[in-house]
Amino acid sequence: MNKHIFLLLCFLGHQFALAQGFEGSELLDKAIAYHDPEAKWETFNAAFVVTMETPNRPERKSIITVNFPASFFSLEVYQNENTLVSILDKKECHLSFNGATDFSEEIRKQYRLDCDRAEFYKKYYTYLYGLPMKLKNPGTLIDPKVNERWIEGKPYWVLKVNYEKEVGEDTWYFYFDQKTYALKQYQFYHDESKNDGEYIVLEGELDVNGIKMPKDRSWYYNSNDQFLGIDRDRLTNN
Repeated sequence: MNKHIFLLLCFLGHQFALAQGFEGSELLDKAIAYHDPEAKWETFNAAFVVTMETPNRPERKSIITVNFPASFFSLEVYQNENTLVSILDKKECHLSFNGATDFSEEIRKQYRLDCDRAEFYKKYYTYLYGLPMKLKNPGTLIDPKVNERWIEGKPYWVLKVNYEKEVGEDTWYFYFDQKTYALKQYQFYHDESKNDGEYIVLEGELDVNGIKMPKDRSWYYNSNDQFLGIDRDRLTNN
């Protein structure tokens, strides 16, 4: 390619980004400024009641407590008249089934009640609750290009995110309101060429100690828009 043409293309690409007013990292900063304007995520301390509604399955209720200053995480799951509790308190792990800590190996396997699973849930829930702030974590690869996509007649800024291999292999897209920069939807692919994975639509808003979080998360398959379920989050004192 002619050097002058190459430089012109680079210039035009840069001008397109400037026309939007920001690149990927700047869009993320604007979104974080909306959701966590006082930078309180690192000292987050709150408890939620999460009601999971899934087609053709009984409703499941959980109480999730996250306390970063105390290095504490707990998950209480109420399912089929049973109560499963997983607690990570600093470096200690505590598990119980219907109040008993000496439950059988059969119960452990049936309900996947073990410390590895507790660690998984801690990462899973702190990732979901921590968006978009968690996109600042090491190993997160922010695409500099910001795209626009219209969904049901409304335009969104779209941020593409990948991760270093030791962190994760999925490809993620995050959709932000063009006026407020609020996170409104996100989706992930294990293999984008196969259109697998899921997308999650966010509705409502909770103010949790100055941090704006969604009330409801509705899950769908990317491939056919099949509804998978909804998580309804409420603060324990509401």
